[in-house]
Amino acid sequence: MSSPLFFLFLIFFLSIVSAVKLPLSPFSHSDHSLPKDPYLSLRRLADSSIARAYKLKHGTSVKPDEDALSSASTASAATVVKSPLSAKSYGGYSVSLSFGTPSQAISFVFDTGSSLVWFPCTSRYLCSGCNFSGLDPTRIPRFFPKNSSSSRIIGCQNRKCQFLFGANLKCPGCDPNTRNCTVPCPPYILQYGLGSTAGVLLSETLDIPDLTVPNFVVGCSILSTRQPAGIAGFGRGPESLPSQMKLKRFSHCLVSRRYDDTNVTTDLDLDAGSGHNSGSKTPGLSYTPFRKNPKVSNAAFLGYYYLNLRRIYVGKKQVKIPYKFLVPGTNGNGGSIVDSGSTFTFMERPVFSLVAEEFAAQLSNYTREKDVEKVTGIGPCFNIAGKGDVEIPELIFVFKGGAKMELPLANFFTFVGSTDTVCLTVVSDNTVNPSGGTGPAIILGSFQQQNYLVEYDLENDRFGFAKKRCSP
Repeated sequence: MSSPLFFLFLIFFLSIVSAVKLPLSPFSHSDHSLPKDPYLSLRRLADSSIARAYKLKHGTSVKPDEDALSSASTASAATVVKSPLSAKSYGGYSVSLSFGTPSQAISFVFDTGSSLVWFPCTSRYLCSGCNFSGLDPTRIPRFFPKNSSSSRIIGCQNRKCQFLFGANLKCPGCDPNTRNCTVPCPPYILQYGLGSTAGVLLSETLDIPDLTVPNFVVGCSILSTRQPAGIAGFGRGPESLPSQMKLKRFSHCLVSRRYDDTNVTTDLDLDAGSGHNSGSKTPGLSYTPFRKNPKVSNAAFLGYYYLNLRRIYVGKKQVKIPYKFLVPGTNGNGGSIVDSGSTFTFMERPVFSLVAEEFAAQLSNYTREKDVEKVTGIGPCFNIAGKGDVEIPELIFVFKGGAKMELPLANFFTFVGSTDTVCLTVVSDNTVNPSGGTGPAIILGSFQQQNYLVEYDLENDRFGFAKKRCSP
């Protein structure tokens, strides 16, 4: 952000800080619903997935301070908590969490590719570009700090301020030899692909059934672009929900996208210690160890969940992926991560081209629909009209240890516009990586995780999955 704009935001921030405990005037939005055109809907999801990939591949978060981890809050009881997840047409999955005293329930986008938990905050909250189909921007849930007796602005010298800004943060006007400074932690500005948000850090109480987490670091966002809800960051950073709750593991089962914007939900399970014995495996799951995060200057890479993807198959044919794309190098380029915040799986252009070409070769009896590919941003696409039974080859990911993710057809091909055209729901873009090799080469998105039970076993540093019907 340019310095003049940052200065204007800082002035706005200071006025909000002083107004946190005072009544604020409501801010209204106008609703302009987007047309429900299937081609444009796919284009929007493809564009957002590519923009998300750009952010993940070029993230510039400050380096987390490892010493600050010791100050993370602990839960008041060890238990397994279930929280419902629901699919949204803007491409994410929503989870409800409650903060404050008394508690205020807020919906968040569930995101394993980022770490900060933040909510739209105060009646002054402004979100531009939030006119998504199925969403009334005037009804975006907001958190009101003035209504919570446990809301506190985090100070600049508070070690939890370092979660976002690092141990070398300078606090102007504060004596480094004392801890009595009242200067607040600086405002944050975060980018999420096509969206962004800015606000201040609060210390709050997270209140979910049978579990209370005091002194939880949460973002109070005042300004956002294209963010239809707050974000529940489940990444590896010290500010993430799993880190602050000291979770042993968490798991989810994402319902099919055909349930977008409905009341159909499944559970997001948060295990704070009592759900499993240490080292035990959930029956039926295939496991692969998480890969160690690359030790590079780009601290954003430290917050990702890296996978040991070894091979990709299209049907029975192994796609020969160059080694440099499967394993991150010393510069952090290459490798695979899993990200619930990305809709479609992203592949670096050389990887995508090999996969797409193999699909095209095995589906050569069908006519390519390149005009549809240009309109939707996904592909390759094929016209299957009048072909009777259509056999589409499987897409299979094989991980270290032999765990295979054999995707159901609905997880990697979709009908477009009618029953005559089908397209591969994997994206790439030359502009993401024109020189080749920046950041993760493959990002496993949520569309490919539909109807899978997925487990992040943090205690044993492994990733588990199994096919499962997630909807009722």
